[in-house]
Amino acid sequence: MTEKEQSTCINNPDNVNGRCLAEPEEVQIPVPWGHISGKWWGGRDRQPIVALHGWQDNAGSFDRLAPFLPQNLAILSIDLPGHGFSSQLPAGQFYYVFWDGVVTLRRLVKHYKWDKVKLLGHSLGGAISFLYAACYPDEVDFFICLDIASPCVRDITKTTGITGEYVDKFLKYETLSSDSMPCYERGEMLDIVYDAYKGSVTRESAEVLMIRGMQPADVPGQYYFSRDPRLKVALMGMLSMDLVLSYAAQIKCSYLNIRAKPGMEFENIECYKIVLDKIQQGARKFFYHEVDGTHHVHLNNPERVAPIIRNFIEDIKK
Repeated sequence: MTEKEQSTCINNPDNVNGRCLAEPEEVQIPVPWGHISGKWWGGRDRQPIVALHGWQDNAGSFDRLAPFLPQNLAILSIDLPGHGFSSQLPAGQFYYVFWDGVVTLRRLVKHYKWDKVKLLGHSLGGAISFLYAACYPDEVDFFICLDIASPCVRDITKTTGITGEYVDKFLKYETLSSDSMPCYERGEMLDIVYDAYKGSVTRESAEVLMIRGMQPADVPGQYYFSRDPRLKVALMGMLSMDLVLSYAAQIKCSYLNIRAKPGMEFENIECYKIVLDKIQQGARKFFYHEVDGTHHVHLNNPERVAPIIRNFIEDIKK
């Protein structure tokens, strides 16, 4: 960081805990269909905590949390395939979001030649991290999971009843061309985003997400959502409870779960505790905390989440 940039950071009212909001560096990791985009906070000489966002969010999900974490931590927040600035999957490819995420994370680890990885995941990102920690139990140092315990376990009768409908929706969405995407003025788009999250994000948080979540259209003053519309029907590849518990039993690393209250509304909330109990049996260290807030509490109120994460990281060093 140059002397001018250091001065700007110090005098920035958004500067928190020695880290400046303007600090992250944009990175791109090559993949066979294009690239994975991300934001790297902290020194490139340090292996980062890999931060994975929720379904249809993007790397900006951690923009407000990162400055509250210790300055000596590096954080790499990525856009999952089809989200934010990352390349969309090739034409004709269905999104199996949990498994796509595991493969993407593995590509990331191989690209940087890491022996082990540290994970921070929110919602879908937490579910992906759960599966990765189970698939590679000896290659994960620790795993911090925000407001989810595992891939969502749904009523299988409901899933079977709507599968055909979702396949048809996918075929419809994949025919949308860039010039046929719905476009909106910036304020209208923010209203749509704010309303769609049903109170989970504040208006300010919606603006943070839309930094990577929308792209300018050919019509001046108009924007369209940058995420792949095919993500709306990412139903396939869901897991049953017995399979989730089998994966949970594989997790060995130090583990922290932060549950928001009221947080996300789950179809089978009782599964949350059952999965955590199974993880606790095998985890090196296990911690569970509850905080007041919505499903996006880490984005809306990072000051409630950051101290728990800092204490967890300090504790597992002992």
